[in-house]
Amino acid sequence: MQFTSKLLSTLIAGTMMIGTGANAADDLAAREQAARAASGAFVQKLGGALKAEMQKGGPEQAILVCRDIAPQIAGELSRANGWRVTRVGTRVRNPMLGMPDDWERNVLTDFEARAAKGEKYPDMAFGEVVEFGGSKHYRFMKAIPMQEACLSCHGSAEQIPAGVKAKLASTYPHDLATGYKPGELRGAVSIIQPLDIPLVASEAAGN
Repeated sequence: MQFTSKLLSTLIAGTMMIGTGANAADDLAAREQAARAASGAFVQKLGGALKAEMQKGGPEQAILVCRDIAPQIAGELSRANGWRVTRVGTRVRNPMLGMPDDWERNVLTDFEARAAKGEKYPDMAFGEVVEFGGSKHYRFMKAIPMQEACLSCHGSAEQIPAGVKAKLASTYPHDLATGYKPGELRGAVSIIQPLDIPLVASEAAGN
């Protein structure tokens, strides 16, 4: 399954280069806008793929979307922008993928604290400039709430069908990403933008 052409047209059509003379506040605002657009594209593409596979093969088939297609979408976004785009979880299915680092774990904890004060996960994001790998980067996270449709793979033991349990056991023997309830924080899209790479921000996110 290939998403490259649509994904790149969404993110690159009508692009503008952010000049080096822009002031810091404008640059950070542009970086946040671009990160929000990329995280939105990621969620939209992944959601579309999951819906299509659920309709064709049920939740067992959807497991393969998260295993194979989600990293493909993230890789396309990363290459298109010169960033690192990935997903991290509050509980992970594969310890080699999706495990938050210290910064990401702190942001996830802060998201939960913000939700406890009444803020809604679908609107929740955070970004800041940090030292990463010896240079300055803009780091951004967009919260991913648990959706009702995902309970057949991530819900309680009673909500996960026997066939899905068997598929998860063979595909993810170290799975911890179950027991969620609708509306809980599932994880986040996490983006790292090197500040020494010129920003390409899409002006045609609806294409």
